[in-house]
Amino acid sequence: MRLLLVEDEPDLGMVLEKALRRENYVVDWVQDGNLAWSYLDQGWVNYTLAIFDWMVPGLSGLELCQKLRGQRSSLPILMLTAKDQIADRVEGLDAGADDYLIKPFGMAELLARLRSLQRRSPELQPQQLQVGDWRLDYGTFVVVTPDKQQISLTAKEFQLLEYFMKHPQQILSSEQIKNQLWALSAESTSNVVAAQVRLLRRKLGEYSHGNLIETVYGLGYRFQPHPTHAEQ
Repeated sequence: MRLLLVEDEPDLGMVLEKALRRENYVVDWVQDGNLAWSYLDQGWVNYTLAIFDWMVPGLSGLELCQKLRGQRSSLPILMLTAKDQIADRVEGLDAGADDYLIKPFGMAELLARLRSLQRRSPELQPQQLQVGDWRLDYGTFVVVTPDKQQISLTAKEFQLLEYFMKHPQQILSSEQIKNQLWALSAESTSNVVAAQVRLLRRKLGEYSHGNLIETVYGLGYRFQPHPTHAEQ
């Protein structure tokens, strides 16, 4: 899941980013509201959740909420702020925030509120994702094979397979995969996608009869829930 974090306090931002990554979020952290809007304007649908600090340089968290809702975006938003008056909370919620967390706060509470936002929008995080005879289980981080074997996955393997399974039979370019699975600010090598696909293939290989993830030369990769036997 991809999350946009808008927080201008460096120490807090780093702590939040680290904690969120441990929870298997792909985090884009920005410290300026104008930059945050440029990310959202390019495609807010790429994000699963957003965390906005109310008081950031450029567009405030409140203004970001208003602009998003003005575009009929349903992106779940958690607002962070030191403003603790009831009138402030009302203003934030009326601007379009889905939840409101007052600083200082505990990390456990923030993570619980994010889980709550996901439960309110179950389409964001179903318990399982099934394509063909392959089933991805969000609760256990395993994939269940057609013959009912369970394969444990790392966080990045899980994110990669999830992306493939959400786009079966579609050709996904390396750039698309990289943009989906790695933070926009992350420094990654040109072959990071190929390396990750290779690791996932190796793990799934003994359970798939054929090539489950096909290389389409010059274009990218394609997930085939009923794979061919041809080597690619």
